Amino acid sequence: MYENLPDNITLPELEIEMLEFWKENDIFKASIKSRPSDRTFTFYEGPPTANGTPGIHHVISRTVKDMVCRYKTMRNYRVFRKAGWDTQGLPVEVEVEKK
Repeated sequence: MYENLPDNITLPELEIEMLEFWKENDIFKASIKSRPSDRTFTFYEGPPTANGTPGIHHVISRTVKDMVCRYKTMRNYRVFRKAGWDTQGLPVEVEVEKK
């Protein structure tokens, strides 16, 4: 399946190189700017662990959220991700007030 890969390739090193390339060239921001400004999709995301310890269900929800944003990007939408609070905000406020 991967017949054309060099024998000396190490995937962890390749991943680091790719991440550095993306950071140096601001690829993520370019992926947003390259889409038409009149076709926007904004994804508002709440905190994954508002009032408890992280669980496997948080990983699943983050994966689905990421898939939605990537899908919309591939459909030529300018996708903005907005971190924020959703309906889980109140339990956090209650815990803060207790302290």
